[in-house]
Amino acid sequence: MVAEATEETLTREGGVREHVVGAGIGCPGSIDRSRRLVRTTSNLGWVDYPIRGQIANVLQLPTVLDNDANCATYAEWWRGAGRGVEHLVGITVGTGIGGGVMLGGKIMRGASGSAGEVGHTTIDFNGRRCSCGNYGCLEAYASGPSIAVRARRGLEAGCKSVLTELVDGDLDQISAALIYKALMLEDKYAHEVMLETAKLLGIGIANIINTLNPDVVVVVGGVVGAGEHLFETIRSEAQRRSFRSAFETCDIVPGELPETAGIIGAAGIFISEIFEQL
Repeated sequence: MVAEATEETLTREGGVREHVVGAGIGCPGSIDRSRRLVRTTSNLGWVDYPIRGQIANVLQLPTVLDNDANCATYAEWWRGAGRGVEHLVGITVGTGIGGGVMLGGKIMRGASGSAGEVGHTTIDFNGRRCSCGNYGCLEAYASGPSIAVRARRGLEAGCKSVLTELVDGDLDQISAALIYKALMLEDKYAHEVMLETAKLLGIGIANIINTLNPDVVVVVGGVVGAGEHLFETIRSEAQRRSFRSAFETCDIVPGELPETAGIIGAAGIFISEIFEQL
């Protein structure tokens, strides 16, 4: 099915298979690049899953595997909001919170390939349990599902919101996307939920700024749909908690490649690695 989909896409875009030199793969979770497999990914339940080898065998092409947040970060550095800078950190906010670090124009993967896991930095040492097994992680508060959980708890406690009407009283149907919709309807409670989310992200970004001193922090993913209103609060909270000199040299911006960052980044990482081998 992968091969058929590839041929169909090439035909639709006016290309031919002979023009394809290889493939880049972006995957969530911990990536073992030396063994070319996914060690673990909590969202998919994979353990030591050889996805690179499977796709390479089907396509019969050179294939490169990397973390999906690394791919999105590379894309924003290469073709998006971070063009032209040396030091960039990307934060992907979706089902989970991932991150990627570019220092000196290179992806930092760390000793075991786990660098950039900003979603699993602790923002509350007595906090709620995260899917990773730790407590108080940024992801446990500001990922898409976590935003929805916080909203539901407030409604169950008696907060009034158009959200209740949007789901016909079934609070289990509330999602981050629905909260964004309520925000656009000028719902006061949705505004409060997103304001708290922005403050939480601002705390996480302040930790990044103080630790890595990047030129740019790019936020990508569904949360960006909340718009500039969200970023104003993120920036003010980050400013309050960051070293002044580090904050003043850092831009906090939404990604410019909302639907394609992972795809562009996977292709870019493949190209960069091919050139390194030449």
